[in-house]
Amino acid sequence: MQRPLENKWSLVLKGLFIGLLFLAMGGAIMFFSGANLAAGIPLLLLPFIAIFLSVVFMRPLIGAAALFYANYFALGLARYVPGPLGLSVDGLLVLTWLSVFFSQFNKTVDWKRALKPMTYFAVIWFAYSLFQLGNPEAVSRVAWFYAMRGVSLYMFLTIPLVYILLPEKKFLDRLLKLWAYFTVLGVIKGIQQKFIGVDPWEDYWLDTIGGKTHRLPGGLRIFSFFSDSATFGGSMGFSGVVFAILGLHTPKFKDKVFYLAVSVLAMFGLLISGTRGALAVPVAGFALYAIFTKRLAIIATVYGGMLAVFGFFKWTTIGNSVYELRRIRTALDPNNPSLLVRKENQRLLSDYLSSRPFGGGIGSAGNWGLRFSPGTFLAETPTDSHYVQIWAEQGIVGLYLHLMTLFFFILSSAYIILFRLKSFEYIGLGAAMTCGVFGLMGASYGSGALQQMPNGLIVYAFMAYMWLLPKWERQGIEKGLVKVPAK
Repeated sequence: MQRPLENKWSLVLKGLFIGLLFLAMGGAIMFFSGANLAAGIPLLLLPFIAIFLSVVFMRPLIGAAALFYANYFALGLARYVPGPLGLSVDGLLVLTWLSVFFSQFNKTVDWKRALKPMTYFAVIWFAYSLFQLGNPEAVSRVAWFYAMRGVSLYMFLTIPLVYILLPEKKFLDRLLKLWAYFTVLGVIKGIQQKFIGVDPWEDYWLDTIGGKTHRLPGGLRIFSFFSDSATFGGSMGFSGVVFAILGLHTPKFKDKVFYLAVSVLAMFGLLISGTRGALAVPVAGFALYAIFTKRLAIIATVYGGMLAVFGFFKWTTIGNSVYELRRIRTALDPNNPSLLVRKENQRLLSDYLSSRPFGGGIGSAGNWGLRFSPGTFLAETPTDSHYVQIWAEQGIVGLYLHLMTLFFFILSSAYIILFRLKSFEYIGLGAAMTCGVFGLMGASYGSGALQQMPNGLIVYAFMAYMWLLPKWERQGIEKGLVKVPAK
């Protein structure tokens, strides 16, 4: 039965929507008659935005779902719709949190559910980012605001939100299914760019912004609807590892076929992306998975296979006529010009940061540095690595704190998988999340894959969900839904 409060709100929302719709239509007609489309279209959308905000306040889960969609597609849509669409993720995060707070009027929110180790690490990491606001080396405080979001704010808001709003296994299952569908869409878009060509909007983006790093003599680096090819490749590697392990462990045959097919497609997307650093994702991810199996035959097979693949690329020229294979081989050349430049940049940064244990301030390096503090040493010295950028902006203190957070997650997850989980299904679920994140950690030495959209929010969700697996498994065993092998 519908509660009186919900029924009252439903009537209010209907009335509000109808009133706003008539007002917006009248205003839009006035602007359209004056050929002012830029003002008329947003005005026409106003009532739909208002009703969406109202619905999210009533149902926080809708806000969480919209957040996941925005996280995956916002940056790609920016090529077609002008405007700071990346801020939609911030807005939806904050809006969802506000809806959780206001939902206390209808039910009591159990805030204690968020008191988990990864929440504490997220709070500490965010507190260090706030401390960085007073870094005397920082040139721009505005840059701190923009860069801090991806560095620590998303982690600070996402992990406790999962515990409070999405603490059941069904929500993780839905996230994984939705992510799998999005991965397929990403690969399809990449295939279109590879074999048919880019559309006019993408061609304009290549001409104005992305051409220098994506149009290479050997061919186009595929970026799909992601911000760039490195993000596309890293995300596909992430998906490939997670869904391969899920496919091996899920008990349902239909899901097994689906996840393994998505993994194969994702690996193909990684290959056509032309991103060499993203190859570290499956290498590191599957290497860790082999250890989690605790079977010497699997460990020997996986590591032997990796050595064989390494030898194929390092000491043969087979397939050199294929651009993607030829580009992978350049990553194994110690005299590769790109690698030598990176080493020289890291040497220069080491000298500069030797007297700056807290770095040069969040937003002082990379793209934000070029935007807000051009001409400075950190802005003009490419970092080319997630860890190097953390080191440059937050110093050796920040780098150690960041690495401590990441390895605490990996080691605590390993303990849960090896010693607390009992069922084949849940061991696979934990291994998929942990190995996927570990793979991104490996790739982040040569890119910013770990925290870039859409990877960042998924990583933080995994960090939260790992600590819920033992509870879910125990409940499943008690209900007879989860099978545990006999000792």
